[in-house]
Amino acid sequence: MHDDMWAYRSGIVHPTGEDITGYTVAATDGTIGKVDKHSADVSDAYLVVDTGPWIFGREVLIPAGTVARIDESEHTVHVDLSKEQIKASPEFHRDRHLSDPDYRLAMSEYYGATGSGR
Repeated sequence: MHDDMWAYRSGIVHPTGEDITGYTVAATDGTIGKVDKHSADVSDAYLVVDTGPWIFGREVLIPAGTVARIDESEHTVHVDLSKEQIKASPEFHRDRHLSDPDYRLAMSEYYGATGSGR
């Protein structure tokens, strides 16, 4: 699939310079929430998604490599993950996701094990 889950896939049209905060995030089987924060940094691209009431207001970290497409006209980010995969993802730690290599490794292992991003 994709070798670096922390980078957008080749061919993904990302709205360069555009803020996608607030875009709806759609899993393969339905909507899961809205983009709360995002990064398009090389080898460190990700989405932080606020799931709202769907899973009790939990935020989840989703590597950019799982993004299948971004629909600017619909303000929607489509990811190659099911709602269950996202719901079962490791807890998001806002203060650790950029600074703790062990946390990043755990996230990589989870999303790699689910068959996404690789």
